[in-house]
Amino acid sequence: MALLSRLILSNFRNFAALDVVLPPGVVVLCGANAQGKTTLLEAVYLLAIARSFRAENEREVVNFAAAQDGQQALVGAHLERDDQRLQVFVGYSCSTPSTVPQADGGRRGLNYSVRKEIRVNRVRRTAADLVGTVGAVLFNADDIQLVQGPPAGRRRYLDILISQGDPLYLKALQRYTQVVRQRNRLLRLLREGRAESTELEFWDDRLVSEGAWLSWQRTQALNLLAGLCADHHRNLSSPGELLTLEHLPSIPFGQDLEATAGHFRQALAGQKARELATASTAVGPHRDDFKLLVDGVDMGTFASRGQARTIALTLRLAEASYLSQVRQDEPVVLLDDVLSEMDEDRRRRVLEKVSGYGQSLITTTDLDLVRPYFGNSATYLLVSEGAVTPLAPES
Repeated sequence: MALLSRLILSNFRNFAALDVVLPPGVVVLCGANAQGKTTLLEAVYLLAIARSFRAENEREVVNFAAAQDGQQALVGAHLERDDQRLQVFVGYSCSTPSTVPQADGGRRGLNYSVRKEIRVNRVRRTAADLVGTVGAVLFNADDIQLVQGPPAGRRRYLDILISQGDPLYLKALQRYTQVVRQRNRLLRLLREGRAESTELEFWDDRLVSEGAWLSWQRTQALNLLAGLCADHHRNLSSPGELLTLEHLPSIPFGQDLEATAGHFRQALAGQKARELATASTAVGPHRDDFKLLVDGVDMGTFASRGQARTIALTLRLAEASYLSQVRQDEPVVLLDDVLSEMDEDRRRRVLEKVSGYGQSLITTTDLDLVRPYFGNSATYLLVSEGAVTPLAPES
């Protein structure tokens, strides 16, 4: 079991400085809105996937006042695993900001860049090296988009899931993404008559090589995930409901990796005219999706909000089970204000599931949602104005 025993923040959003001890078991982070509860989960999850789940740009996570002064920001943790202790740090160095003038002579704001550096036990690492060091699963209100949102969200869910279990997957995904980018650039040049068609052969080979392996790994992961989803959904939903996952790869799946690569080449050959017209790669893992069906009905189209919420929870619980099996190491479970929309029975079932893990961090504005269930067996921390203080146990 892995345990985050200490979380350290410096100039990370509204936390100027924080050094907090995190015990095993359930840790409840309570307080009013906009005090920093989600920021704490964001920091933990950042250490797991090497980027913020709610920032489009690295600059967003750095405290604005600190960035103005060119100060550094830091997210760090001590990780205890068996007899091993790891110190994991993600640092942000801000360039000296410069004022960007407006046309009317006003001041639009500050323009500065951020450089990220990752260290594990003081040794510099890449983002791909970091992923999988700290295993974590995040539940948040936006998870409903996994059911009712566009395919990109479901692909990202799968990519994070598999990458935390297999570091080779993320590196292959990065290579594949670069190949698609270069191939698309060449397709634009071909459309404009500024390149030869024979130049495409090299990128086709790279695309098939990397893409077939990714597609194979996704299919294997979905096969395991489907059974876990079915088990968790039976516990959360109405009796008798069956949740199934249907993989929708853009290339047919073969009996082995070689056959999958062959199908990929055939699909690619059939899309040449379309690709030249659109200057974009038409088939490959970047076009994959999967359906979620209850008793054969597509929930992406027909789920009520309540059904979608339950299925999203199922996906996250299945993700935690998947990582436990594949990594042989329990993830840290993070619940970000997802309890308020549940009825009492479903809330009890979810809390029962997550409390079975070695460490769970739960945010809430209402202690009455969790305290009756955990009593004094959980640790309660008050988050207010960028500070964290322990709450005394109930007498």
